[in-house]
Amino acid sequence: MSYFRPQSIPENQYNTVTMMSTEDVLSLKEPEEQNLTKAAEELVMWKNKVDNADTEKSRLLLDKLSAEDTKKQAQKETLELLEEQKKKEAVFNKRSKEQKDSILLLETNNQALMEQLKKYEDMLKIKKAEYSSLLQKSKVIADIPETKVRFTGVETGEDRDYDNIVGVFTITQRPSFQLTGGQALITFEEEEVAEKILKLPKCSVAFEKHRMDLKPHCVQLDPSVKFEVHMNVSKKKIRFSNLLPYPPVECMSHHLEMSFSKPSQGGGEVEEVAYNMDTNDGQITFLNTGVAESLALKRKHIVDVSHEVHVHPYFKYQLKKFQTNCGVPKRTVLIGGIQDVLDEEDLQDHLEIHFQKPCNNGGEVESIKYISRPNTADAHFSEDTA
Repeated sequence: MSYFRPQSIPENQYNTVTMMSTEDVLSLKEPEEQNLTKAAEELVMWKNKVDNADTEKSRLLLDKLSAEDTKKQAQKETLELLEEQKKKEAVFNKRSKEQKDSILLLETNNQALMEQLKKYEDMLKIKKAEYSSLLQKSKVIADIPETKVRFTGVETGEDRDYDNIVGVFTITQRPSFQLTGGQALITFEEEEVAEKILKLPKCSVAFEKHRMDLKPHCVQLDPSVKFEVHMNVSKKKIRFSNLLPYPPVECMSHHLEMSFSKPSQGGGEVEEVAYNMDTNDGQITFLNTGVAESLALKRKHIVDVSHEVHVHPYFKYQLKKFQTNCGVPKRTVLIGGIQDVLDEEDLQDHLEIHFQKPCNNGGEVESIKYISRPNTADAHFSEDTA
């Protein structure tokens, strides 16, 4: 702020200078006041700018601090995620290694099983070859001499065995032939047709775009057996098992006789008791028929109030008239060397059509079976009833 200072006037000039008027003084003060007002306004303006700058600076500092916190939090989360990723990678690698080890173990076991299977298959082939050799050795080829039969008399009722049920069973093994891949068995209705086919050196068969020369063969059946089982089932005897090893041996016979003679339990009068203490089984012979049959149907009998013994029929059997056969079917032809140019069913149909035609020396086909490679099958034959 400037102040007005009056100037000194020399004495010699005092009389010539006149005093300034009030208006002049006021006119001099107005510019200074305006300048002061303007300066005050500028000061307020700059103070506001400084305050605004301080506020902006504080805000920027806060934003910076917040950004640093956010950055630190993001870095922390990133580190945590990286650590979690490392853990998961470790778990994944561990599981992957375990799975690879498991797969390797399974492959090793599978390889061992395959080798074992091949070994067993080779053993099976050897056993089959041994079995075939034994079958060939067991064949009996002999001329049976004629036997003269002499009549001895008529069987009467007195000669019959009324104490036994007599049964005769004939057991016949059906002859078989093993059919391998690329072979077909054809059975004709007439023997003459099979004979004509077997006389041919080859059979030229057409299969759509293919033609094959096939060789017919006679069928050699595997040996088969036939025998009779003669069985006698007693009407008065039964077998029992599961006997307790007490009472003492000297009392066992009487004890069993009392147990099996009770009518309330289906028993009857006992004629004889036989038992074996080592095997805990034996036989009971009743005086009359019917009791043994009834007890055998029940399959159990109560002894000693609560103990059950197992009851079985008493029977004897004999094997008689044992025969072995090596037959040759007269109406069946074996066709070999067939190539799988079609599927199994279509190829079989072509074979059947070819061998049905009279122009191919064929005739009515009763049955046909073709086996494709590498399959095998067992064909069973039965006797002609005609």
